[in-house]
Amino acid sequence: MSITNYSELKSAIADWLLRDDLTSVIPTFISLAEAQFNREIRDYRMVKRSTAQVDTEYFVPPSDWLENIRFQLNTTPATVLDFVSPDQMSEEEARRGSVGKPIYFTMIGSDFQIMPIPDTAYDAELVYYSKIAALSDSNTTNWLLTNSPDIYLYGALMQAAPYLNDDQRIQVWSGLYRQGIEAMRIQSDRAKIGASSLRMKAKAMA
Repeated sequence: MSITNYSELKSAIADWLLRDDLTSVIPTFISLAEAQFNREIRDYRMVKRSTAQVDTEYFVPPSDWLENIRFQLNTTPATVLDFVSPDQMSEEEARRGSVGKPIYFTMIGSDFQIMPIPDTAYDAELVYYSKIAALSDSNTTNWLLTNSPDIYLYGALMQAAPYLNDDQRIQVWSGLYRQGIEAMRIQSDRAKIGASSLRMKAKAMA
């Protein structure tokens, strides 16, 4: 059977498990699989860009934020902020002063911190990996299910195995899941590079 939406995915999971009494828990298997996807998958289709004005030291990332790629101020020229540890941030604040044009950022819990504290409002741009939109009765598909239904199926089956005390088929499902993840990683790399090859830039001699 084809797997193109949330309902078909749930039916396929029940078929593969040879069970018709798991209707209430299959959505949990899918949710657990999605949590694993967000930990393991970094695909070009997860890349998003968010813009905002920053004028405070602390602010929250987008609700679907997973991982930073680039954070910059859209000045002329653009100012790419350097990521530092919280300890390094404290050291730089003591050395440079607390107010001015931001040049560093770090993560404090789930918040961004920038330093120096902005001396005015700056147009900022965050490029980041976003969470994979969770499937539900109201959100019946997403890019991952459309392009890789096998990853969704085997990922959910892996989550079902402990619940069912099944120690036999999980090795097969895990192997197929890992194959799908690796194939998608290769596909993502090819999509980002395209037909061109990477060019090494020679470093000038001092």
